[in-house]
Amino acid sequence: MEIQQNLPMILILLPLAVSPALAFLRPKASRAVMLAVSLISCAVSLALTVYMCAEDSLPYTIKMGEYGAPFGNELYISRTECIVSLLFSCVHMLSLLGGLHRLDEEIHENRRSLFYTVTSLLLSAIQALCFTNDLFTGYVFLEITTIAAGALIFIRSREGALFASMRYMIMNLLGSGLFLLGLAVMYCLTGELLFPQLKEGVSQILREGRYIRPLTASILLITVGLSIKSALYPFHTWLPNAYSGATPAASSMLSSLVSKAYIFLLIKIVMRVTGPEAFVSLRAGDVVFVYSCIAIILGSIDAIREHNVRRMVSYSSVAQIGYIFLGVSIGTAAGMTAAIFHILAHSISKAMLFPAVDRLTQVSGGNENYRDLRGSGFRAPLAGIAFVVGAFSITGIPIFAGFSSKVYLASAAVESGGWRMLIVLFVLAASTVLNVSYFLRTVITLYRPGERYPLTRDKAVMVPLALALIVFIGLNTALGIFSLPVFEMINDGIMLW
Repeated sequence: MEIQQNLPMILILLPLAVSPALAFLRPKASRAVMLAVSLISCAVSLALTVYMCAEDSLPYTIKMGEYGAPFGNELYISRTECIVSLLFSCVHMLSLLGGLHRLDEEIHENRRSLFYTVTSLLLSAIQALCFTNDLFTGYVFLEITTIAAGALIFIRSREGALFASMRYMIMNLLGSGLFLLGLAVMYCLTGELLFPQLKEGVSQILREGRYIRPLTASILLITVGLSIKSALYPFHTWLPNAYSGATPAASSMLSSLVSKAYIFLLIKIVMRVTGPEAFVSLRAGDVVFVYSCIAIILGSIDAIREHNVRRMVSYSSVAQIGYIFLGVSIGTAAGMTAAIFHILAHSISKAMLFPAVDRLTQVSGGNENYRDLRGSGFRAPLAGIAFVVGAFSITGIPIFAGFSSKVYLASAAVESGGWRMLIVLFVLAASTVLNVSYFLRTVITLYRPGERYPLTRDKAVMVPLALALIVFIGLNTALGIFSLPVFEMINDGIMLW
């Protein structure tokens, strides 16, 4: 095995090993170590992606420990996993940079080192979810992600943080229970936990026509469990309070990393365990399709009705999660590729919106009603530009990443044909109009002169925030312009699954 092939182990074990030590360091030292670990993760992920995107590179597995199947567990590495891993690493680092200027204000000194401990643990868990080749190991890191995310919500010294974290934990533990129950049924049917052996077992059940109902129940339990954890409508009730109540850095991670890691695990299970044909033929795809369409429309309507700009951006995530599940429900390689591409596009956009919104409200006297943000685009120019880019991307304006992802979702629907095609095209068109309704009014407000606050530029220097926003803007634009090569690399990896 070449040395580059061991890089996924570094991505998982380095933040996992560092996280306990961060709790015993002083806050400044803990922050420096965490930023270094996050930067190293970005470099390692980039090196792994460059290695795997070479023409002669094929997927491979790494045995975790001495024993292989059925006792041990494995990591599976392909181009798709590497691209998603690179996204997770970059968004994690940029989210930290974008929220550094607020951490000292919003987190008590006694909790700051704990914040970095939790973020390091979260980075390790989402990387493990990205590369895992074992269903039970996936469940273990699923729970680690859940606990870390709950701590990120609770750790902010603000009224309502405890309530938001409790709602999050209740809903997510319900999802974890359903996922574990589905995993147990799947294990009873096949006697396997590794993805390749599970797929062989599922294929044998389908060929023989026996135990179809338990298999269907298992697939539905896993799908519903991960849908609850990902905040698919109507399981989204915990999301607005959690996202809007956390620190900007935590909100970016929660919306761009946590929910996306859950959905990516579901995509891997559909493609590499059940198979897309079984997912569609057993009607699990129909269930996801109905809920995803409802999520896209009603999530957008909830965002329109919301005047608090933080909660508006949070409700927007409900609709965007619906887009991703819409691609999954199509049940084809093109649909899964479009779903993963939308994970990239939405993660970059939403991770940029939360620190931008925080900065805009900060220069508007802390007011979070979008009407009170008049002129804030002049007071904080870079944050205003970042909000506009993020809003345009999510709305689907050309040259930005969100436009490309919507095109790929529509193309996947047209390719699949049937009655779903018309519904998908209608939902995409209707949601675009709804997205324009609430984002355009906010963009206009940012650059409309107001009476309460002057239009003079705020002179506060926040280098980490500025750097994060500039990189986010560049990534969003680059992903929109060069979307086709990225889409093809993701698709190549999926075709080898």
